[in-house]
Amino acid sequence: MRIVVALGGNALLHRGEPPDAAIQTARVADVAPALMRLAMAHEVVIVHGNGPQVGLLAHESSDDHTLTAPYPLSALGAETQGLIGSLLQQALHNAGLPTPAVTLITHVVVDADDPAMTAPTKFIGAVYPDHEAHQAADRYGWVIAPDGAGWRRVVPSPMPRSVVELASATTLLHSGVTVIMGGGGGIPVTDKRRYHPVDAVVDKDHVAGLIARELDAELLVILTDVAGVIADFGTSAQRVINEATPALLREMPFPSGSMGPKVEAACAFVDATGCRAAIGDLANAERVVEGVAGTQITSTIRDLSRRRLSRE
Repeated sequence: MRIVVALGGNALLHRGEPPDAAIQTARVADVAPALMRLAMAHEVVIVHGNGPQVGLLAHESSDDHTLTAPYPLSALGAETQGLIGSLLQQALHNAGLPTPAVTLITHVVVDADDPAMTAPTKFIGAVYPDHEAHQAADRYGWVIAPDGAGWRRVVPSPMPRSVVELASATTLLHSGVTVIMGGGGGIPVTDKRRYHPVDAVVDKDHVAGLIARELDAELLVILTDVAGVIADFGTSAQRVINEATPALLREMPFPSGSMGPKVEAACAFVDATGCRAAIGDLANAERVVEGVAGTQITSTIRDLSRRRLSRE
């Protein structure tokens, strides 16, 4: 199969860990064997998150007083695509992948008139005390919002409309290359003919879903740090939903900052293609791909029943 795998930030850092280089290298090495086995059995495209990494670079850039202004998010996003892509390439090679893996610096076209462009909601960078946050906002033209006891910068999170490097990805896949692309949701631009980067963050799961649709993938897998989509989260009745249709999942509420985009990206892929999507734990990546772990999403529950019978 051709599979698009979206890796959550836990591929590089567990919650609460400092963003040290050695820790990230070790975390990628942990997940690489499973990704290597998938890449040996299938055509694989890997899309990864970059939240902690771009936040670290944004903090360093805004605190560097030798700079006239901090680096734009488009530049920081490109840096993280190279950094994380390199870590993944090295880890896949060291895990024994006999074929090449290539990181494709990816630009994603967004609509300049997307309503999200005038309603920033995505937190990035450090938490600042009130006075420092407002000073930074005045100095750099940032929009800031309260986050816990402090303030953080917020930027728009528009929907992706197209991915510039899809033709290059197709060529690489046809050559037997494992492709790493769309890191951190890609570098948002408002015109593919003449790039106009914008300070925004595109959700990486929505980008993964778009890439999966445009590359005619047969499976979209979103890997995170929970066993699957959880119903009644935070209550004594919480449980993993083993199988569902897009219609069923859209009847349920999910947090907009975490599971919500994953569920919507998976549902949109299933609706558009009729193919399967899955959401599950990174530690069970191969079982999620096989359809025996995580939350399996298909057009009808009957599709899942047929898959179970065929495996038996």
